[in-house]
Amino acid sequence: MEESEWIDRLARAIDQAGNAISGIRPQQATLPTPCRSWDVRELVNHLVHDLQQFTAMAAGGRYEKDESDVIGEDWLGAIHLPFGDVPATWSVGQQVADIVVHGWDIAKATGQPTELDPDLGRVSLEWGRENLKPQFRGDEDSGKVFGPEVAVPEDATVYEQLAGWFGRDPRWSG
Repeated sequence: MEESEWIDRLARAIDQAGNAISGIRPQQATLPTPCRSWDVRELVNHLVHDLQQFTAMAAGGRYEKDESDVIGEDWLGAIHLPFGDVPATWSVGQQVADIVVHGWDIAKATGQPTELDPDLGRVSLEWGRENLKPQFRGDEDSGKVFGPEVAVPEDATVYEQLAGWFGRDPRWSG
């Protein structure tokens, strides 16, 4: 089996587990699971820590065993970020948008097709328009995370709109 097939399967497996996790209601956190060692909360923690460990080790790093509760008591509540507390759903949306935009960056940089999953492009653009405030934008020297919005034609595709909104030039060619 080709390496790319395994990477695709890993991404699909993460998506599949993520869909199941997103359907958990707060009161279900302590339910037992078929994996006798863990309840729902413990199993989610295991998946998160295992993925962190895999990622660190795949990059040649080390991973110290961590058994902390990554979920916390407020299952769908606030997540603590350096700039303040945000709802968990905000953080998940941010991760989706970040992964989708950077996936586009990689495809563009390597000459691959840049019209990717339209639904992911649409929800990432919606999230960005709602959450990417002017105070996060600036030129490279400003230390801001995002560049100024790049204007795109009215008939731009969703990924061209997404790129422009996140400060990228859809016409970029290296």
